[in-house]
Amino acid sequence: MPYVTVKMLDGRTDEQKRALVEKVTDAVVETTGASKEKVVVFIEEMNKSDYGVAGVRLSDQE
Repeated sequence: MPYVTVKMLDGRTDEQKRALVEKVTDAVVETTGASKEKVVVFIEEMNKSDYGVAGVRLSDQE
């Protein structure tokens, strides 16, 4: 049973997340041969204040 975790900054719409889950599932099915019913996709959203690049939080770059 393939498990896929997608980590991304928050702010995407439900429609965008729905499309992401669908396309990631299709890609896993195509590349691994797993059945669609066995593919699990997790979306973990991160707040800009909880994520930093080069020593600076993204929320501080705005």
